[in-house]
Amino acid sequence: MMDHRFESLFQRFQEGDAQARNEIVQLAEAGDARAQFKLGVCYDQGWGVDQDYTEAVKWYRLAAEQDHAEARFNLGDCYKDGLGVEQDYTKAAEWFRLAAEQGLPDAQYNLGVCYANGVGVELDYKEAVKWYRKAAGQGYADAQYNLGICYKNGRGVRQSYKKAAKWYRLAAEQGDADAQFRLGLCYMNGEGVKSDAADACEWFRLAAEQGFAEAQCNFGNCYYFGFGTDQNDAEAVKWYRLAAEQGDADAQYNLGLCYKHGRGVKLDAVEAVKWWRRAAEQGFQEAEARLAELR
Repeated sequence: MMDHRFESLFQRFQEGDAQARNEIVQLAEAGDARAQFKLGVCYDQGWGVDQDYTEAVKWYRLAAEQDHAEARFNLGDCYKDGLGVEQDYTKAAEWFRLAAEQGLPDAQYNLGVCYANGVGVELDYKEAVKWYRKAAGQGYADAQYNLGICYKNGRGVRQSYKKAAKWYRLAAEQGDADAQFRLGLCYMNGEGVKSDAADACEWFRLAAEQGFAEAQCNFGNCYYFGFGTDQNDAEAVKWYRLAAEQGDADAQYNLGLCYKHGRGVKLDAVEAVKWWRRAAEQGFQEAEARLAELR
């Protein structure tokens, strides 16, 4: 069956078309790996059928045994999360490996994670880097970010801030908030790139706008201190508050300072104490010290 017709059939199945469902099932039962995989996806997601992880695993396995890479990856995911099968990290890694060796970037990344954390395989940073690099080379943002972390910390590779920044940038340019934040830190601290306040502020902004709490706090700092942007207390408070409400202790402490000194908000000692207490409850020493001064 031609790809476009098969995809049209699958789309109709997802939308609840009984005839399309019957055709997909017939193809799957006849041994069509593509149909087996798609049927597994439908049971996995509850598309056109009641969600049933056991059925999903059944069809993934049949397709996986015919060397269907995506089915192998999804089957690995099922073992990793214990969906439709008993959780088994070793089997998850085995299926990830088979899919990774076929060039599937999702599987390469996940196998890298297994090696980086010693889950289902022996911990091996060099192997983690090997698989991250394969996925990163295919433009997989999470792998690019993790490869950057490896270079920053010298895990599995010789430490290189310059290469760390390179990989962060590739992921950041795809919209990865973690990478955007890390790249902002690189520009702020001059690690792997020339120190540049404006660039640091811009990368913090991009991550902050995606709800990344640490980036929101750092972006708030940019406004508070006029670092890479015009000084603006009200904007600083806005971003501190967003991060503080997500539980970021630095932002909670900084927001308390804003209330203490009336910067960007009306002076309010009660609000200052409220936010310092939240930070102190997380072990933030500066907040603990501020509260101790009030006793």
